[in-house]
Amino acid sequence: MPKQKLTILGSTGSVGCSTLDVAQQHSDQYEVVALTAYSNAEKMFEQCRRFEPEFAVLVDSDAATTLAQRISKAGMKTQVLSGAEQVTSLARAESSDAVMSAIVGAAGLLPTLAAVQAGKRVLIANKEPLVMTGQLLMDEARRSGAEILPIDSEHNAIFQCLPENQSTSTVKRIHLTASGGPFRGREWNSLDSVTPEQACAHPNWEMGKKISVDSATMMNKGLELIEATVLFAVPEQRVEILVHPQSIIHSMVEYCDGSFLAQLGAPDMRIPIAHAMAWPDRHGSGAATLDLRSIARLDFEEPDMANLPCLRLARTAAQCGGSAPAVLNAANEVAVEAFLKQQIRFTAIPSVIEAALESVTQVEISDISHVLTIDNEARRFAHEKLDSM
Repeated sequence: MPKQKLTILGSTGSVGCSTLDVAQQHSDQYEVVALTAYSNAEKMFEQCRRFEPEFAVLVDSDAATTLAQRISKAGMKTQVLSGAEQVTSLARAESSDAVMSAIVGAAGLLPTLAAVQAGKRVLIANKEPLVMTGQLLMDEARRSGAEILPIDSEHNAIFQCLPENQSTSTVKRIHLTASGGPFRGREWNSLDSVTPEQACAHPNWEMGKKISVDSATMMNKGLELIEATVLFAVPEQRVEILVHPQSIIHSMVEYCDGSFLAQLGAPDMRIPIAHAMAWPDRHGSGAATLDLRSIARLDFEEPDMANLPCLRLARTAAQCGGSAPAVLNAANEVAVEAFLKQQIRFTAIPSVIEAALESVTQVEISDISHVLTIDNEARRFAHEKLDSM
């Protein structure tokens, strides 16, 4: 069998690095043809040295210049490009069969869309494109014949627990599990003085700063709820959140006959990545073997919605539909960035999001350009809200 040619969008992030690790373990099956990132020239150089891709893109032009100089000096053949447009161009290029979409936030929308429209196998690790576009991205996949395979551990778990035809007609509920993040059990009004370092200290997973803050506020689980409704075509009221501190059961599907199917595994992103890369087959991920005897117990609890305003707002946006999830996502990205820059308190994040949901006109989404307009409007409002705080 010929090697599967792989493009990785966001290769220097945690998911991108894990994808490269799996690809290296199975170098007889995968050829890395393109890597993209925002500005980490140092890590990108090391990845190019190891995998010798045909193309490497850094969005930041200064970082791209630095990378190009180092690659030229080392006598490597990788062609270095710069700019967001080049990322989108490589996502649709015929040189790859599969695209790992691991760019954080709304910045991943256009490259992911390009890969879908090109009819590729799209391993989607960034939830924001599905949250922002609703059914539009799935409709594009049906038109182009693209395969969208989920990488988030929760959605990958659901995918594995659904019937082979992926029909949800016999599914009673989907149960998304959540670790609860670093502040599980604490009162929301006790978190005023939380620092970015504390918010990013996740108890189970190693993640980037933005997604770590989302996990701390539980907005990440809210975005995953919306993503699940889109990926699996189920209404919001059939998706439940269940706090599971050990992060061993990654999600469950409850069927109409009373059966529950769950996917278990160590909290290691290489497991869902390896599953999606090999699907419908399987191969090793390099993750540690799960030892249930040493874990001894698995705990579950209801999320305390009174102390989780971000999760509550995400549930509301899911119920409203239309442009509400796009507004939610945009305002959250602006607020989290402000928190990481220590411009606002941790507990101010939901205030920015709620104000945007109340003030930005809610409409039905008609096309991708409409999504981008709504995203820009919500970001503009969120920045104005920050200026007034």
